[in-house]
Amino acid sequence: MRCRTAALGPPYNFSVESAALRARIEDHVRRQDLIPASGEVVCLVSGGPDSTSLWHALGALGYRVSALHVNHKLRGTESDEDARFCGERFGAEVVEAPPIGGGSEAELRDLRYSFASGALRATGHTASDQVETILYRLASSGTATGIRAHREDGVVRPLLTVWRAETEAYCEVEGLPFRVDSSNDETVRGLIRREIVPALRQIHPAAEENVLRALQQGGRLARPIEKALLELLASREGSKRVDLGGGRVAVREYESVWLEHSPMRLDREVRWGSWTLRPRRRGLHVRGWRAGDRLANRNLKVQDLFVDAKVPRSEREAWPLVVRGQEVVYVPGIAAAPGWEDAVEGERN
Repeated sequence: MRCRTAALGPPYNFSVESAALRARIEDHVRRQDLIPASGEVVCLVSGGPDSTSLWHALGALGYRVSALHVNHKLRGTESDEDARFCGERFGAEVVEAPPIGGGSEAELRDLRYSFASGALRATGHTASDQVETILYRLASSGTATGIRAHREDGVVRPLLTVWRAETEAYCEVEGLPFRVDSSNDETVRGLIRREIVPALRQIHPAAEENVLRALQQGGRLARPIEKALLELLASREGSKRVDLGGGRVAVREYESVWLEHSPMRLDREVRWGSWTLRPRRRGLHVRGWRAGDRLANRNLKVQDLFVDAKVPRSEREAWPLVVRGQEVVYVPGIAAAPGWEDAVEGERN
C-alpha cells in the first residue's frame, strides 16, 4: 500500500499538476457527455492507482461520488486486503463475486459490471489501457478498435485521456496510498504491457501515441460510419445530416460536407473550438451552425448575422451557437436574442 515511481509510458515527464490533470478529465467528461454536472456516479475501485485517481479527481471536480469494490477472491489474503483497503479508504461497498468458470478476463469484467446496474458507473481505464486494448484486438481479430468512453449499460471511462504514469504521479502528489495487484503481469494485458509496449517504444519513442491514432486513422471506416456517410453523399436532398455516433454529426449542404459535434450541455464552462463559454442560466446547449438557423424572437437568419459580422465562410461551421431547445438564443461575439443578453459569457481565445 504505497505510491511508487510511475512506470514507463507517456508522458515521459512524470511530474503532474493536479488541477491541470483534473481539468483534462473534466474536459473529456464534458465532451463525451459522460456524467451530468454535479451528478451521482459509482466508481468501480480496485485499490490501484487508476481507480484511486478516478475516485479522488471526480470528487474534487464536484461530482457526487460513491465507490464499489468487487472481490473475486482469486488471490486469497491479498484479495481480502484489497477489499478491506477499498472499504476503509473509499467507503466502498464491497461485494464478493468469485468466478464460476475459469476466471477469464471477460468473465471477471462481466461479473464486475453486473453490480449496481441501475446506477451510472465509472471505471479507471486510462490511455495506457486503450493502447493495450488496441494491440490485443489487432493481434486477436485484426481490428483496430478500442475501449468505448460510454458503454450502453451505463459504464463510463473518464480517464481515457490520462496515461497510467500520470495516475501514479497524481497519487504521489496528492498523498494517496494505493494497492498493487500482483497478478497483473500474469494476464494477456500484462504480457502486452511488460513485453510488447516496451519493444514498440524501442522502435519509436512515440509508439503509444501513434497506436492511439489508429482509432482515428484506421485503413477502413467502421461499417456503421461508412454506411452513414454513403447515405449522406447519395442523398438527393439539398440538406442532410447523419449521426455518426460518438458525439459526431456529418452534415451536407449542397456541395459542402463537414463534421460537427452533437449538441453539448452548457451546464458549466465549455470550450468549443477557439471559444470559451460560461453559462449564467440553466437548460442551455451549444452546437454548430445549421442552415436555416434563426435567432429566437428576432427572425434574423444566423447566416445573415455571419455575413454582417464578416465571419469568413471557412469559420462558420465551427462557430458555436447557444440554444434553448431548438431555438438559437446566443451567437457568441455577434448577437443575442432579446432577453438572453446575459445568459452566457463568451470569449474567443
